[in-house]
Amino acid sequence: MPEHEKALRPEDLTRLFVERSNAGDAAGVAALYEEDAVLAYPPGERTVGWEAIRALWEKVLADRPRFEPEAPLPTLVSGDIALTSTPPKDGAGARAQVVRRQPDGSWLRVLDQPEFTPPTG
Repeated sequence: MPEHEKALRPEDLTRLFVERSNAGDAAGVAALYEEDAVLAYPPGERTVGWEAIRALWEKVLADRPRFEPEAPLPTLVSGDIALTSTPPKDGAGARAQVVRRQPDGSWLRVLDQPEFTPPTG
């Protein structure tokens, strides 16, 4: 895997996701995740592991979608684990990720819920 900029703060992961997605860099997007991370995408499904996440993003990015930066909400940190979230501009309800500090001090996503839909009724 090519060397990519590392997330030095949990909040950096959102910025790096947008930059890499807009560049069409599926491997770079996957590099934001731990090897056995779980991504709740496509909606209603789970994509597990770095290779599966990379393959998913290759398909998604083939259509050249454009992602807009979203300001992060306050990060909740407990030791080497953090919860990051953003209020989505696309009305998806919410986005949240559990991230973990790596031995080199950088951060990677462990669990990623990119779309929550508001409850109905």
